[in-house]
Amino acid sequence: MADKSNASSRWLDLLWVLFLVGLAFLPPNNEPHKLIILAIIGVFQLLERRVIPAAPIRGRYYVVLIKLGLATILINHTQDVAINSSYYPIFYLPVMTAAMYFGPMGTLLWTSLASAAYCSYLFPVQAVGVPRWLARLMGSGSESAVFTINAAGISELAMRMLFFFLVGMIVNRFVMEYRNQVRRYQELTETLSETNRSLKQAQAEARRAERLAALGQLSAGLAHEIRNPLGVIKGSAEILMQKLAASEVLAKELAGYIYTEVNRLSALVSRFLDFARPSRLALEARDLTAVLEKAVKAVADQGATTNVVIERNYAPGLPQVMIDEELCEQVFTNLVLNACQAMGESGGTLRIRLKPENQLRTTVIAEIEDTGPGIAPDMKEQIFNPFVTTKKFGVGLGLAIVSKIVDAHGGSVQVVSTPGHPGACFRVSLPASRERGAEPSSS
Repeated sequence: MADKSNASSRWLDLLWVLFLVGLAFLPPNNEPHKLIILAIIGVFQLLERRVIPAAPIRGRYYVVLIKLGLATILINHTQDVAINSSYYPIFYLPVMTAAMYFGPMGTLLWTSLASAAYCSYLFPVQAVGVPRWLARLMGSGSESAVFTINAAGISELAMRMLFFFLVGMIVNRFVMEYRNQVRRYQELTETLSETNRSLKQAQAEARRAERLAALGQLSAGLAHEIRNPLGVIKGSAEILMQKLAASEVLAKELAGYIYTEVNRLSALVSRFLDFARPSRLALEARDLTAVLEKAVKAVADQGATTNVVIERNYAPGLPQVMIDEELCEQVFTNLVLNACQAMGESGGTLRIRLKPENQLRTTVIAEIEDTGPGIAPDMKEQIFNPFVTTKKFGVGLGLAIVSKIVDAHGGSVQVVSTPGHPGACFRVSLPASRERGAEPSSS
């Protein structure tokens, strides 16, 4: 692309040189000042591309002013009476240059200045009906330099200046359209680049998802196979504990360790299989209040709510939701248990809220809020990923299972911040039932 641009510039430079050489051979032939000025114009035209980058703001003003001055001087050395010179089109050079570097208003101003420079040669002119003393006052050096301009000459002069403006505005229009086109191409290029980056990222994520899916299938199969020997080890440990005599304290203690750790591994494998296997939902219209109360009771039966004060705030007239009751009970059990564990042995306050998302009541929102240490901002988007946890003990599958179940119901789960309240607040949104028999709850 750069090579094409350089080649085009060289061709334009060659055309400029040929144009100026052609002017040099035209009358007046024995005018050294004309040749010198043409040479200066040619050199400056070749150096123009270096002037603009050297002074990005002022350079364009300098270029137009210099060309305007050279054109004005050239006219004065091509005819005894400069206003009659056939070289007047040289003023197109500063006019077109201004049209290339400035906007419409700037082009009009520079064209007006070029017209004024061309009309400056009218000062020694004696207009018809104008006294000679006024012509001398306008700048005629001597009475012999005064000449007459009639109505036809004024029309010719006006036509030439109108063509200055016509050329300037036409060139400026093409230049502005070219700039707009370049800007549109740049915006399109940026959009395509951004789209290309997004596509590459999506492809990378798709490949990563495929690898994770394959790894998940392998892991699920492996976990399923691990459960069988764990069952054998667990059964053997139970029998061993029953057969050991009371005097064999060390052996019985070791058998107890085996039994406890096998139970822990079995629970871990079960949770992993819950996460890995596809969700098969048995959807029914259910009262979310009752499901939430079952989850709270299940956590209380584990002794996790001993030092916890539970505050309930259930909005009246809530619609029923289409859920798999068993899976949703697991969701809220995990969230309530996590909230109680986050507050630790010192306890705290657990706030449970149920409310509609909007007046249309198309979505029901459940919020589980604790007064624990909270979750760091950089972890809010990661805690729903598998094997990510903020606990000292845990494998990080609880919230991943929660997110998977809620997503399967067409809902969403997120961590939100409640102004004025410490701790973490988990918000679960579930779509309301659209069945006719799904009456609102009376809680």
